[in-house]
Amino acid sequence: MTQTHLAGRELALHLAGRTLTSGHFYDSLARRVASRTISQDPSCSEILRHYLTDEITPTLAKLGFSCQVIENPKAGHPPLLIGKRIEDLALPTLLLYGHGDVTEGQEEKWSEDIDPWTLTFREGRVYGRGTADNKGQHSVNLAALEAVIDARQGRLGYNVKILFEMSEEIGSPGLEDACRLYREALDADLFLASDGPRIRHDMPTLFLGSRGVVQLKLSVTTGNGGRHAGNWGGVITNPATVLCNAMASLLSPRGKILVAFLKAPAIPEDVAQLVRTLPVGGGDTDPSINAAWGEAELTDGERLYGANTLEIVGFSAGRTDKPVGAIPESAEAIVQLRFVKGTEWQSIESRLRQHLDAHGFEAVTIQHTGGYAATRLDPSHPWVSFVAKSAENSLGEAAYILPNLGGTIPNHCFSDVLKLPTVWLPHSYPSCNQHAPDEHLLETIVEQGLILAAGIFWDLGEPQSQALKKATPGTHHTVEEET
Repeated sequence: MTQTHLAGRELALHLAGRTLTSGHFYDSLARRVASRTISQDPSCSEILRHYLTDEITPTLAKLGFSCQVIENPKAGHPPLLIGKRIEDLALPTLLLYGHGDVTEGQEEKWSEDIDPWTLTFREGRVYGRGTADNKGQHSVNLAALEAVIDARQGRLGYNVKILFEMSEEIGSPGLEDACRLYREALDADLFLASDGPRIRHDMPTLFLGSRGVVQLKLSVTTGNGGRHAGNWGGVITNPATVLCNAMASLLSPRGKILVAFLKAPAIPEDVAQLVRTLPVGGGDTDPSINAAWGEAELTDGERLYGANTLEIVGFSAGRTDKPVGAIPESAEAIVQLRFVKGTEWQSIESRLRQHLDAHGFEAVTIQHTGGYAATRLDPSHPWVSFVAKSAENSLGEAAYILPNLGGTIPNHCFSDVLKLPTVWLPHSYPSCNQHAPDEHLLETIVEQGLILAAGIFWDLGEPQSQALKKATPGTHHTVEEET
């Protein structure tokens, strides 16, 4: 069927898909991946800014947006960008989000003949740093939005705002402050963005929030320096031994949390119904699932999406590459608590201090190194139903709805600060190798993502969207804020 035989929504979806056959989508993505926007590297500060001024601003300008690059409220961190496309203030307003920064390239660790800064196609995978997180994902949404604007001959039937940041990979410093400072400029009826993974590569997913995270550094330093293990072993403190036992007071040998203040509240039944039977893993490149790990009495879906986990993500003492017979002078561990809504996370540090002191671990120091709040939009919210119905109309099958992602994203900036209903449409999958060598997109998910996003962007311009705006005035908040 040629384009002349198509009209309306079908035309919009066709135009979105055609960005692949024409090469336009991957040409744009290749250009974006080539930009080494590494937010952990201070030498990349100008590259981070240029991604907004030289890549995103011209792209949005072609779509009728006015753009403003704003300085980060946190001094010394990369800028942000706010774009606006206003047709009529009486119409619904959509807020989009994306981040253009990436993690270190780790060039030496990628598979042979694959460069992280060059788009590479192999066996249905599209390799490159940022393809999954987040350049590929926001590229899908921008291409789909362009297709809908073309199909509607220059109009959308609603307003669009977009917020880009360049420091998500270092914890989004300044994002929350920017949302507070520019709250009026970012006001909308619905927040929709793409980041994180689907449940599985073949399971189109919507998620409504994320687990929060608290990261802590636990350290023990004796002041003795490194001492010969034979001459001093048995009469001086070994900090690694102290720290290992401190961690053992928090976690069982199978990763189960042992202290009540770190555990999750009971899973609400409406959440449990959505996650209880969801598959976890099972793909060719997925890790092996341990049925006895963590909260083993729960299903895999409940463990991943409805429970808290305490993970040791780094541990050091002495040397393992070139061991010497010496008691180390210090030991430290980096731990992350991933937690669901309802966890009293603000008091974690003080309660952990009390616990360690009560168990004789006064020597262990605690340093809070960052974190995000947990969020979860009520699955029965009308905008969730709107987006889910649109996805089903585009695919001919229902998308899976996750109350919250197992990982953590800065959703609290939009749900708690801007008071918006938040729906995420991920265009990646759990084994995409984000933050690792061989990061990639799946071509099948890109194709499906373009169709899903174009369908939603089309439907937002239809009468049911305007009716929904009128039916939900002043309800820009998550359900937990009502309780």
